Amino acid sequence: MARYNPKDVEPKWRKAWTDAEVFKAEIKPDQPKYYVLEMFPYPSGRLHMGHVRNYALGDVVARFKRARGFNVLHPMGWDAFGLPAENAAMERGVDPRGWTLQNTARMQDELKQLGLSIDWSREFATCDVEYYGQQQSWFLDLYARGLVYRREGVVNWDPVDQTVLANEQVVDGRGWRSGAVVEKRKLNQWFMRITDYADELIDDLKTLDRWPDKVRLMQENWIGRSKGLKFAFPWAGEAPAGFETGLNVYTTRPDTLYGASFVGIAPDHPLAEQLAAADPKAAAFIAECRKGGTSAAEIETAEKVGYETGLHVAHPFDPNWKLPVWIANFILMDYGTGAIFACPAHDQRDLDFARKYDLPVKPVVLPPGEAPDTVRVETEAYTGPGVIFNSNFLDGLDIEAAKACAIARVEELGLGEGATVYRLRDWGVARQRAWGCPVPVIHCAKCGVVPVPKDQLPVALPPDLDFGKPGNALDRHPTWKHVDCPACGGPATRETDTLDTFVDSSWYFARFTDTTAETPINKAAADYWLPVDQYIGGIEHAVLHLLYARFVTKALADEGMLSVREPFAGLFTQGMVTHETYRHPSGEWLEPGNVEVQTSGNTRRAVLAATGEEVVIGDVEKMSKSKKNTVAPEEIFEVYGVDAARLFVLSDSPPERDTQWSNSGVEGAWRFVNRVWAEFESQPASVPAAEPDEAALALTRASHRLIKAMTEAVDDFRFNSGIARLYEFLNVLKANPAQNATPAGLAARQEALSVFARLVAPFTPHLAEECWARIGGQGLVAVAPWPDYDPALAEDSVKVLPVQVNGKRRGEISAPAGAEPADVEKMVLDDPEIARRLEGLTIRKVIVVKDRIVNIVAN
Repeated sequence: MARYNPKDVEPKWRKAWTDAEVFKAEIKPDQPKYYVLEMFPYPSGRLHMGHVRNYALGDVVARFKRARGFNVLHPMGWDAFGLPAENAAMERGVDPRGWTLQNTARMQDELKQLGLSIDWSREFATCDVEYYGQQQSWFLDLYARGLVYRREGVVNWDPVDQTVLANEQVVDGRGWRSGAVVEKRKLNQWFMRITDYADELIDDLKTLDRWPDKVRLMQENWIGRSKGLKFAFPWAGEAPAGFETGLNVYTTRPDTLYGASFVGIAPDHPLAEQLAAADPKAAAFIAECRKGGTSAAEIETAEKVGYETGLHVAHPFDPNWKLPVWIANFILMDYGTGAIFACPAHDQRDLDFARKYDLPVKPVVLPPGEAPDTVRVETEAYTGPGVIFNSNFLDGLDIEAAKACAIARVEELGLGEGATVYRLRDWGVARQRAWGCPVPVIHCAKCGVVPVPKDQLPVALPPDLDFGKPGNALDRHPTWKHVDCPACGGPATRETDTLDTFVDSSWYFARFTDTTAETPINKAAADYWLPVDQYIGGIEHAVLHLLYARFVTKALADEGMLSVREPFAGLFTQGMVTHETYRHPSGEWLEPGNVEVQTSGNTRRAVLAATGEEVVIGDVEKMSKSKKNTVAPEEIFEVYGVDAARLFVLSDSPPERDTQWSNSGVEGAWRFVNRVWAEFESQPASVPAAEPDEAALALTRASHRLIKAMTEAVDDFRFNSGIARLYEFLNVLKANPAQNATPAGLAARQEALSVFARLVAPFTPHLAEECWARIGGQGLVAVAPWPDYDPALAEDSVKVLPVQVNGKRRGEISAPAGAEPADVEKMVLDDPEIARRLEGLTIRKVIVVKDRIVNIVAN
């Protein structure tokens, strides 16, 4: 028997696919389309097994849909701008473009090794000037509509690197790279009005019925539409200048107004800044607040601290009730009005603050089953259901009724009105970094902000940027930013901010529909291919990337560039590939390849392979370079071949769950590959037709049951279940060996192998091609149609029926499919094991659910 050799087989079939242009996508109006897309990768330089899993998942879908008769688009590109390349330029003195393209070439080679059914003719990187030049074009269209604007905003500023940092780049109040204490500064920033689409973004989530519920909920919570009350607290005493009409607050809990303890304002609130100008202590407190993180998550977990201003406001329902005004670090200026009233008994942040500063805590929501005189709130706020008490005219109302009543009273008093607000803020898209898409505007002392004329696009990055110093290299370039004003011809400067990389990934799926278009989007091509039918990527992108892509799609649709308003009809979020972590006693992370794990009984220990020195076995975590628990795909490919690696990451667990990498797992996949090849190798190359006998018919039935099961499994993203059925079918083939087969058996076996090759092709495409060729399959299996099944043949001829006695399972019987209840009842009562279970009991009733279950009622 010829040995299966993936080193020879796999490159041969990849070349065959390329030569035949099997995966090149073209518009075919008479054929149903299917657009499969995985979230495109950042070109970090090397693939890891997480990439293998992600792109193998998409490849299964693409190959399956092509076999099912769809015209498939399955493209690939590179999310190539961003900090890693710029940091490499700073630290190593390399050109970020050259570094990026070198990484891209390496990763492209590795992806091609995977045998992915990708149309590589559509490949682009977001740092290609052809791509970001078109991005600048639609950016200017949105600017002309007022969807892009510039205003002052609070940012994290690294004084050493001299750049704005994203919230996730601030670690313990310091810049993640420089270690400098981060400052909060107000800078003029570019924003997109995503809030103009807040209602549509939240309402259209209902239409995305092929998205995971948890992702839709995350987006809904991020947008955070809430109905509440916006009103002004009157001042108790002299009003600060500019705030004579009162202190405006927003609340979603007007039902708890009688539990108010204090009023808080954000450190960046205009009133706080006004007070700081005259009060050094207030100024010092605000400066300290600005050292902390700006994200909601960081503020939530930080210690709640405040500064008492000495100002007081009057309660809206009782002018004699005075509430102190505090500046508090846990209040966000960009939510509501930047000011809140605090009800500590029913909000944990307010409670933590109140306990720290010994402020009143008054419960006003009575939990079900509790008495008013026994309710106490000590260290945990009560946020559950109940009725209102301690609240004058609101007493006895449930929460929703009390909200409505409180809003009506405030409106009657003329102090405010019911309002809807959103957690969603306008999208800040500017970055003070050179390695990004330049913002296409020019600043003129005479004319102000002037858009770059369309005929002067693209605004390309200069090739000779100097990254030897901190800060934005575009600012330091001797010539690039100096231009004439397009409006008046006078001296002017280019905008040196670049766009957030989330902008780059907010429309790439539309560009893939025609990457050569002279406009940002070829509408005819987009109308044919969009929306993406199946989008695949990590749950970590569930909010921002997907939200921005949805917003940009809607905005470009309103520009007439797109017909769809939602970019991704189906979304699948795959689990991570994980691996055990290992650490040297010194604390250094160790690569799995340098560690030997020894097992004795139930005891496991790990040692350095080179020295035998014992190391610490850590948690199983997502593969990451920082913890060195990665497995290089090329090392697996070299030993076991690509298909074995694909098979393992697809079969080990359901694709939405994490899978733990193990050498034993990939070894098992390699054994499967060889078992498959052995079955095909043992089959004669040419088999004549023959009249089927009973054994042949049984194998044919098994083949049709396999087709049905595999079709349903792949359609439902149950790839591991489908692969399990393939494993089971191998046992059927092994029980019907070619050596002992009758002519009828050989013919049935030939058909079964033909079915098997086509069904295994999405998972192990190289192996499938070799097997297909071995049995004389026509052309390439990559373009062969998915086999159809006969429902009559696919039905199980025998059903295993559980038997329950008084609701408890007491055994099972095998009955012919479709057997009549009377026949099944006789079989059950004649069964010796069931009869033993019924000894001493009187049978009252036997209930047979055809082909499902038998219930016996006895006493």
